[in-house]
Order: sequence, then C-alpha cells, then structure tokens
Amino acid sequence: MRTLSPLQIERLKYQPKLPSSLAKGINSLELSEGAATQSVRDQEQIKALFKNTYGKPVVTFKSTDEAKTSAVRNVGVILSGGQAPGGHNVIAGLYDALKQANPANKLYGFLGGPSGIIDGKYVEFTDEFIDAYRNTGGFDIIGSGRTKLETEEQFQKSLAVCKKLNISAVVIIGGDDSNTNAALLAEWFVKNNAGIQVIGCPKTIDGDLKNEQIEISFGFDTATKTYAELIGNIQRDANSAKKYWHFIKIMGRSASHVALEAALQTQPNITLISEEVEEKKMSLESIINYMSDIIVRRADMGKNFGIAIIPEGLIEFIPEMKSMIANLNDIMASLENDPDFVNATTIREKFDIVENRLDPENAKVYNSLPVLIKGQLLADRDPHGNVQVSKIETEKLLIEMITTRLDELKSQGDYIGKFSAQSHFFGYEGRCAFPSNFDADYCYSLGFNAFALINFGLTGYLSSVRNLTKPAAEWVAGGVPLTMMMNMEKRHGEFKPVIQKALVKLDGPVFKALEECREDWAMNDRYLFPGAVQYFGPSEVCDITTCTLQLERAKELAGV
Repeated sequence: MRTLSPLQIERLKYQPKLPSSLAKGINSLELSEGAATQSVRDQEQIKALFKNTYGKPVVTFKSTDEAKTSAVRNVGVILSGGQAPGGHNVIAGLYDALKQANPANKLYGFLGGPSGIIDGKYVEFTDEFIDAYRNTGGFDIIGSGRTKLETEEQFQKSLAVCKKLNISAVVIIGGDDSNTNAALLAEWFVKNNAGIQVIGCPKTIDGDLKNEQIEISFGFDTATKTYAELIGNIQRDANSAKKYWHFIKIMGRSASHVALEAALQTQPNITLISEEVEEKKMSLESIINYMSDIIVRRADMGKNFGIAIIPEGLIEFIPEMKSMIANLNDIMASLENDPDFVNATTIREKFDIVENRLDPENAKVYNSLPVLIKGQLLADRDPHGNVQVSKIETEKLLIEMITTRLDELKSQGDYIGKFSAQSHFFGYEGRCAFPSNFDADYCYSLGFNAFALINFGLTGYLSSVRNLTKPAAEWVAGGVPLTMMMNMEKRHGEFKPVIQKALVKLDGPVFKALEECREDWAMNDRYLFPGAVQYFGPSEVCDITTCTLQLERAKELAGV
C-alpha cells in the first residue's frame, strides 16, 4: 500500500474552483461564437495545409437554465512532452465533466505519451484511480512521452486504436509542439471522415505558449514559485555568508519567461534575458564585461557576494554562439556517419575535426570555448537534431570567463575584491511540484472545459480559460482554434507548420518592470524571500498568481 505524506493527504481533499459558467453544470452550457480567425503568420500556407480546420472562430461558454442531455461518449487523453504541475488535475477535470455529462461515458488514458495511442497501450479511468491523483504533481498517472504524431502511418494506427475503443474524441495535454501535433491529427481525422475530435490543453512551465486567448500555460505558476523559493533561500544564504557569487541557471530554452518571473519574485543582483541579448546583439565578451562590472562595483562597496539569474537558452541567443551552433547543427548529422569522427580515440581529435568542418568564424568561436563546453556541444541531439541546451552548463562557462576577466582587472589594479562562485541549475525541481492553488484550479478548469468543447462537437481547438487575475468564479471559459496560433518554421531543413512560441517582449510591462529596477537591485541587496508555495491560509497569500500575469493583465485591462 502506498504511503502518503500529510500534505498529500490534505491536497487530495482540495476541491478546485471552476468558472461560474462551468460550475453550473456541463449540460447547462451555451456556446457563443466570435468572428472567423486566421493564423498569426503565413496565412496562405497554413490555410492550404489545414483546409478543413482553418479559420474557425474563438468560442466562449456561458451557463443557461436549460439542462440538455448528453450522448454517450468515450474519450482518450494523452500527456505529451515534459512534465508540468497540474497535469493530473486536467485529467481529473476532464473525467468529472465527462461523468457529469453522462455516467455511461468512459475516459481512457494512453500510456507513455503519444506512443500510447499509436501502440494501443491504455488504461480506463475509474473514480478510485482518479481520486488517488487529484491536486498532485507529476505525470505519473499515465506517464508522458515525446513521440510526434505527424506521419500517415501514425495517424492510421491512432485511428484503429480509437475505433477499437469506440473513442470519439482525444484530448492532448502538451506544449507548442504537442499541440501542433494535435492540430495535424485533428485535420487528418476530419479529412478522412474519422468522426473523432481533437482538443488540446496548454501546458508548459516555460510560459511560451500564450496569446490573447491563452493568458498563461499551466505549470508556469507553480514552477516559478518553486524556483523563487530556492533562489530566495540562496539569497538569504549569500547575504549571511557574504563570500559567494551564486550563478543560477533556470529552465526555459526558447524564452526567458521563467527567469524573468523568478527575478521579479526575488530581486537578484543580475538577471540576463536571452531576448534582450539577441535584440542588442550582445557578444559573449560584452556579457562578461557587464557582469564583471557589477561584481567589481559591489566589491568596491565591500560586497564580495551576489546572485545572478541565467536563462537556460541564453547561449543560443548570443549572436556569435547562435551562428556557431546553427553551423554545428548542420554538420553534426554528417559527422555522426563520418568514420574519422566516429573512430576518433580522443576528444581532442573530435574537436579538431569539428573545427575543420565549421566555417572559419564559427571555428574561431568554438575554439575559444572551455573544453567542458566544447564537449557538451557535441553531446546527443534533441528530437529536432539540435544541441541540447539544457546540457550545456552556461553558468559554468560564465564563471570561468568572468574569473579570467577579474584576474585581468586585478592585475591592472582595477579590482580589489575576492571572487568565489557557486553554480546551480534549477529545472526538474519545478516540473512536478504540488500544483499551487492557482494551477490546481486552472488545470481542473481546463480539463472540465475541454469536455465542454467536445460536447459541442468542436475539433482542432485549444481549451482556453481567461480573466485569470480575477477570482475563479469570474474566469471566462471557451476555446481558441489551434491554427490561429500557427506559422511556418524551418525544422530539419524544411519548413513546417508549428505553433509560434511567445518570447519575452522587451517593450512589454514585465520586462520593463525588471529594467526599471536593475541598477538598484545590482548595487543594493533588495532580496525578496518568497518562501514555500502556500496552500492553506488567506487567499491573498495562497491564490496570488505570477507577477507576469498580473503585469500583463493590468496593461490589457487599462487598454494600453
């Protein structure tokens, strides 16, 4: 028998809050349609690829006094991609709505991610099964995976499995890539008259799956609060010992939303934002000089300690590094089959082969890097064939280069301090935390709402719950067409339709809030200590959401 912690026992009892429209009952909803939509870019190309699902309207739900009957439906659900706090509650909300609509309905969970629907590996959910996972972190209820749903063979196998189980709708819980696959599957099902709907749910702790209709992706709230607690603890330690600079890399490859949010919650001395580095074309040398300058000025004040926040994807946004990595990605496929490279007996030989294959300027950049980083750049590629940025210890690269720079300044008499550094990487620590009250409520609402979309016969939609800075009763439930969020991007050497990632906007209110405080936080110790995520107590403590969402919504509501 599984042993539960005291907190888990209490969290299992928590009843998530719903928007008032959904709380009245799944069979008492009315659908309202907006105007036709179009993709964010590349409209003609996206429309040609999604002939059957393009241009659909945004929809919203409101409650009515008329109770309808609901036909019997079997639904399948998939957890796709990396874990994010709240995934279990999406499934719980979906299950509760499905059973409320008609007790004869069934929910099947496909095991191990999208491969489960291809291989026919599944479990049928029951009350007892679902109740053991409510309000808990992780994706262990059915597991996750990164298999892509994009080929004719995969679609045919998925259809066969759905027909076997009499499934008429599939819910895919995932990020931008996973929901791109949801859009492709939805289009294929319609094109082939399969009679199977596909609905997505917006998941990613990175916070880069959002737009006007998707205010935040689930898991971002909990993950950033978890990282902020850890950073606050380290800041307290740094301010106590007064002898270490802590370099903290935070998960978030393509966008710096997590690093930016964590910084606003904790107010560290240095915060790098990848999008700013790219916009200003900051070289690696200029970044080192910027950080070294703050370290030197703090040392002049007798402060040989501090905190630096570094986004995981930083290295790909530095112009010369971005060029070199792109060049490296292009040649690595051929190198993996090159006998000289494969049979090289030393890492030095591999480095030499790589440098000889790179363009001259890129070879110069590669050669200038520490051996540790060179090796990490040659590690196994991600599913897109790219460098796995999470495995590159950017924080250690910066420490090594800053140490060299400070030694130079000391020899010139321009630095009088002592520099001792500690490195950290916060990633997995935040992906499976107990969901915050916000994420518990939001995820449950997303799942409940996903079945509402199914109940109205919609397909190719992403579950959308908005107005999130208000109490849950005032949230607005509905759906947004997946094609509305898409554009064409180059993947594996060819252009493909993908959901566009939302990067940090340098002219937006969130980055501006950091920018206004940077110098003050650099020189003065304005550290905030958020502490652990709170689940019980005053609503202003337990239900407060992220600085990012509050700042963005405040600007939107002000009509700016």
